[in-house]
Amino acid sequence: MKKNYILLSALLVLVSAFTAAFGGSAETAGLSIAGRIAARDFPSVFQAWSPADNLPNKDRLAVMAMHDLVWHGPGGFGLVWDKKPRGLAEAFTSESIKAGRKIRRKLLKLNPNIILVAEIRYRDAHPGFLPDGHRWWKRDKQGNLVKGWGEGGFICLDFANPKFREHVAQRARAAVQSGVVDGVMLDWWRDDDDRLALVKEVRNAIGDKYLIIANTNDCTAPKSASYINGYFMECTRSKSAADWQRITATLRWAEKNLRPPHVNCIETWYHNSRNDLNLMRATTTLALTHSDGYCLFSDPNPLPSGDHRHNWYPFWNKSLGKPVGEAAARDDGTVVREFENGSVVYNPMGNRPVEVTFSEIRKSVATGTSSERHKLTYPDGDIYLKIEP
Repeated sequence: MKKNYILLSALLVLVSAFTAAFGGSAETAGLSIAGRIAARDFPSVFQAWSPADNLPNKDRLAVMAMHDLVWHGPGGFGLVWDKKPRGLAEAFTSESIKAGRKIRRKLLKLNPNIILVAEIRYRDAHPGFLPDGHRWWKRDKQGNLVKGWGEGGFICLDFANPKFREHVAQRARAAVQSGVVDGVMLDWWRDDDDRLALVKEVRNAIGDKYLIIANTNDCTAPKSASYINGYFMECTRSKSAADWQRITATLRWAEKNLRPPHVNCIETWYHNSRNDLNLMRATTTLALTHSDGYCLFSDPNPLPSGDHRHNWYPFWNKSLGKPVGEAAARDDGTVVREFENGSVVYNPMGNRPVEVTFSEIRKSVATGTSSERHKLTYPDGDIYLKIEP
């Protein structure tokens, strides 16, 4: 977490505005990447590929813009690779770059602080991604193709091949140089030698300005930390107190050790249904108290309906402003953090129900109740807003 957050935010906004006025292009005018990250209010939610699907009357881009950070394949932002099969390409068609920049402008108009990130595939892909028999498909010792993952029939790619790593880096470079996205996302991340070589190439190709997000699940990856701005914490395990302790430890580590500006993204899955509202609130308040990052509560991956689909919850509507301090652990086992407009309290799994008290009347976002005293279950969390006199 950052000390003097508001002062830092104001400074970044001023620097970004100066850059836009005197050095930015028509496509990038506005706040810089760091400026947009610092300028946003909280809670702050991200979209991982799939949208919030409980708002059928809202335009697709309007729903996307409710999130402060979005990643998708390049096609999700209108970009089209200029070769077929698309896995061979290292550039986008000029027409699609124009279309992608138009989408970017619309999204920034709807949410001036949104961050857009393109996933660059390196670990596996659909069978049509490369020609049959291509040298970049990964094979076992018997020469058989290695399956990527159960859903979708994907096949592994050979990122141990230096030529393929160079190719992936050039695709990342094309994505950020298109003017459509602010960085790239690398899925299935671990700290092995081949991935370390890959992220070094990607960072060298895209430069220092742009973001790299890597999916480490609930684990750290210390060797590659200096090249990566944020973890996608796709937390597949969240049913025990030990799971939540591990998630918390990884999130805190990432906030302290990754490359700034930080864009850590924590996602948990529901246990019974999207109405596991206490788990949604626990995920949200964990992110709010232990990071300056982004949160998501979504469907479990094994469902056939598509990964990372989710509801938009009213609890996520901007209400807090910006943080004014760091988190503090309380004797009752909860963690609290102060924001401009109120307090956030996180009550982790493995604790007990608590009573949250204030010296003034506060409004609970979870219950709508205004009182000096509020009951809080576990695992759960709540936002307690100040009430104007």
